[in-house]
Amino acid sequence: MEELAQSAPAELDELIREVLAYNRQADPQAIRRAYEYSARMHAEQKRESGEPYVTHPLNVALISTRLKLDLPSIETALLHDVVEDTHASLQEVESLFGAEVARLVDGVTKVSKITFSSREEKQAENFRKMIIAMAQDIRVVMIKLADRLHNMRTLGALPRERQREIARETLEIYAPISHRLGIYWLKSELEDNAFRYLNPQAYSMLKTMVAKRKAEREEYIRAVIDILSKRLAESGVTAEVTGRPKHFYSIHTKMREEGLSFDQIYDLVAFRIIVGTVRECYEALGVVHANWKPVPGRFKDYIALPKPNMYQSLHTTVIGPHGQRMEVQIRSREMHRVAEEGIAAHWTYKEGGSAERDTERFAWLRRLVEWQQNLKDPAEFLSTVRDDLFPEEVFVFTPKGDVLDFPKGASVIDFAYRIHSAVGNHLSGARVNGRMVPLRYRLQSGDTVEVITNDRQTPGKDWANFAATARAKSRIRQWSRQQQADRSRDLGVSLLDRELEPLKLGVAQLRNEKRLDAVLREFSQRDADSLLAAVGYGIITPAQLLAKVLTAEELKLYRAERQHAPSGERPPSAREPRKAISSAVVVSGVGDVLVRFARCCNPLPGEAITGFITRGRGVTVHLAGCTHALMSDPQRRVPVVWKDGELAPRAIRLEVLCVDQPGLLAAMSKVIASAGVNITTAEVKTTGVDGRALSVFELSVTNARQLNNLMSSIAAIDGVMRVSRLGQQNGQQY
Repeated sequence: MEELAQSAPAELDELIREVLAYNRQADPQAIRRAYEYSARMHAEQKRESGEPYVTHPLNVALISTRLKLDLPSIETALLHDVVEDTHASLQEVESLFGAEVARLVDGVTKVSKITFSSREEKQAENFRKMIIAMAQDIRVVMIKLADRLHNMRTLGALPRERQREIARETLEIYAPISHRLGIYWLKSELEDNAFRYLNPQAYSMLKTMVAKRKAEREEYIRAVIDILSKRLAESGVTAEVTGRPKHFYSIHTKMREEGLSFDQIYDLVAFRIIVGTVRECYEALGVVHANWKPVPGRFKDYIALPKPNMYQSLHTTVIGPHGQRMEVQIRSREMHRVAEEGIAAHWTYKEGGSAERDTERFAWLRRLVEWQQNLKDPAEFLSTVRDDLFPEEVFVFTPKGDVLDFPKGASVIDFAYRIHSAVGNHLSGARVNGRMVPLRYRLQSGDTVEVITNDRQTPGKDWANFAATARAKSRIRQWSRQQQADRSRDLGVSLLDRELEPLKLGVAQLRNEKRLDAVLREFSQRDADSLLAAVGYGIITPAQLLAKVLTAEELKLYRAERQHAPSGERPPSAREPRKAISSAVVVSGVGDVLVRFARCCNPLPGEAITGFITRGRGVTVHLAGCTHALMSDPQRRVPVVWKDGELAPRAIRLEVLCVDQPGLLAAMSKVIASAGVNITTAEVKTTGVDGRALSVFELSVTNARQLNNLMSSIAAIDGVMRVSRLGQQNGQQY
């Protein structure tokens, strides 16, 4: 603790100076109190490097000053690990530092518990929590980014596998979030550090190559700066010109994506021109293009069309001295402040030292919150979020001149759903720049889009294939599911009315008398409509439902009517499923559901299975990895498990390739009989050319273990070359 007391004050004084530089109202004593409490709580703890643990929160607080975070955030940075890693409680933090700091500490603690390397469902759920925390208070994620940056700077002390795990989630999640918040220096440092640990060989090689050219590059930068400064001054533009090497990760990405070697990359240096006004930005652009030939297609005007995170700048690539390509960014001082500080550039500090935060500026954050509410499939959710965090954007105009941003590849369908869900659902056509275009038309920057609607138009089956945004895709699926549910409900009503007709009853009467509501929980349904839809899908048979909702006298009459009805007149969906099949599987926690087993994979008890609702035929059970199952609509998927103790025989087919020799068929038959397995049919063919025989057996087995043991026994027979199970996509063989 003495060592800590001697070394900490200098860094603490530096922290206070940095905070007061941008927030004069901040209370230095509040910062000191937070540091002292953190030092006391972490006194006995060391980092993996052997340093006192308190050096970590102190460095996180210092990084937070570069993000221009307010006083409660600086206190939180100093305290962010005390609740998770020490005996300190959230209540104690609140009593000492106030409710705002305690809320931020709690938010950072929850985000810190997120593990992105976990399985998909857990990963999606954890990321949802992060998005909610970010929407509630953006400072939580800003502090977490500072925490992650210091961890990346000190990652060398951790085991190799842990280094890779942290680097991977940094590259996939934290760097893109930094980009979206507009904090480009933070994004670049996170990427370079992650690259260093994920691909150390490529990083080291690139670092060596860049170092070899250092003197040449520095001379090139000086020459270009001199030329630019002179030409700008001659044009009457006062400007600050700087040059810097590109970051390692951006160079590596360009090499990989364009298939280039290091020697083939010429634009390793980026130049920046900072001027006073917007007018001077365009004047400076004219000077650059007058001196060096611009590269076609490489000019972007983010001043007229700012990025969603408020980033503004002119970007151009020109053929500079010695025929080398060089990138030039031109911006005003205010634009430069926004580019460096990101969201922090929009915060102002008023009396009392608190920052006014404007998360409403960030439309992408609102979209993330909306998606986490609407997208239920984990894979779709994660893919959508990652795609949106780092998109290539296009900017289009509404007929009124409003600018909307979309990811590259977005179509007219995405535009319509961005306006309103009802507009998307009834989209019938579109004009782009005054010309009619198909709905699959991909939007281009600068397009003016006008949509045409028709009340009779509804989403087509292929619309989701042409949509690129999560909003459009989710709305299309939502509409499709609703239409499917409505059709299934109507079918369910029709089937039940047909069954109830002899009783002079109908579904309408059952609904009015609340009979359907009384059995919702029993059938795991949320309302009467979903219960009726389940009957239409075939999940619940009319007989099963009526057995629960009819009175004893009505049920007696109903069963008598069914017993005397000719079999041909009995509704197919009303027939009871065979017990040998239905009782072997539990569907969504409920037994006795109409079940059939898929012939494409013939699942056996003990194997991993999944179920799909099949219209009019209940639930079809597939092997979990069956190709047909994976291609099916995930909305029709239902959880299914084998019921314990059920060993009803199932038919499977085995193919045995063996040497054509006397007695081998008898030996195989003996092994099958010894395993207690019945042979239903057997077919033997000889090739007559290579001395081989192919036998196909249809067997009745009770579970996967019995089948696997049998296949092993047959494979062990002298002369047997291969034993394969037919009708299974994963190619099980011995």
